[in-house]
Amino acid sequence: MLAGSGTIPEILYFIFTLFFPVCTVQIFVGAIAERGRLLPSLVVGFIWTTLVYCPIAYWVWSGNGWLNNLGSLDFAGGGPVHIASGIASLSYSLFIGKRSNSPKRGNAKYRPQNPATVFIGTTLIWFGWFAFNSGTGLAVNLRTAYIVANTHIAACSACATWIALDRIFTGRFSITGACEGAIAGLVAITPSCAYVAPWAAFVSGMITAAVCRLSHKVTHYLNIDDTIEAFNLHGIGGIVGGILLGFFASPKVAALDGATEIEGGWVAHHYVQLGHQLADICAICLWSFVLTYIICFCVNYIPGLHLRLKPEEEQAGCDMMEIYEIGGAYDDEPETSTPIFGQSFEENATPTDLSDKV
Repeated sequence: MLAGSGTIPEILYFIFTLFFPVCTVQIFVGAIAERGRLLPSLVVGFIWTTLVYCPIAYWVWSGNGWLNNLGSLDFAGGGPVHIASGIASLSYSLFIGKRSNSPKRGNAKYRPQNPATVFIGTTLIWFGWFAFNSGTGLAVNLRTAYIVANTHIAACSACATWIALDRIFTGRFSITGACEGAIAGLVAITPSCAYVAPWAAFVSGMITAAVCRLSHKVTHYLNIDDTIEAFNLHGIGGIVGGILLGFFASPKVAALDGATEIEGGWVAHHYVQLGHQLADICAICLWSFVLTYIICFCVNYIPGLHLRLKPEEEQAGCDMMEIYEIGGAYDDEPETSTPIFGQSFEENATPTDLSDKV
């Protein structure tokens, strides 16, 4: 079935594919949270989508794309979405600099303010991942069932692997670690969900989670502040997933819908596939890193679009300075607003005063 064929209206296919770049931009813009300004990040995101995402998506998915013609495989966005956004987060973080209160000690790290929110967000994105991966096939058939199963299996095996490594390294279990593991598995299986057998999805999830967990401090060693660890989970995770696809791609699974034919990876004795995947990864990494840095450099010098908050604004907090909303606080309109939990604020309180009280 093809978009625009009558079975799938083009307008519906447009809305579906639109969410791929939306999610991609959300990933890498999150890397500069707590110190980056909102409006300039939107401008960067728009330009980035046009100059970085769209060309990569064309290379990978278009019938005339050079990576597609080369023979690289990427079913649902391992390169255009995860590798591109992970590398962009590295470039964006490098340009904008570290948070002013970034830990200086070797083992110090930020912790999520609310692990329950992390868990809820991971649950929602895990559910949405089924739609992205299986919907890319534009059909409901046996291959779609494999896509759904592979997506879930990879996420579960990666989650279990991360939890086990957390237990080994720290002596504790971590709900945040479980969520990070699940995301690593979902990232790993994205390019290969329609090309590998379930056992390969299980192994891919385990390997990717192990690599991401072992490289968890990579941004610290690079002296880069990536707020949401996008480079680790999406960049490194996407690269590992793309490489494993070169090993595990199966022509039998790819042919389940009766239309797609590939020669497979190393398990099918098609050894050159790994070279194609490496070429894909290198091209996307280089394009995303360089173009992202250039875009940030140019936008930063547009009047009114300086990328970073001023030191005093960063100290007060992005919530207060960028959108004037923080949990449990109201603005200075005492005659129309009622404090929450009996808490009140001075009428002339400054943003810093408010942030100290909440």
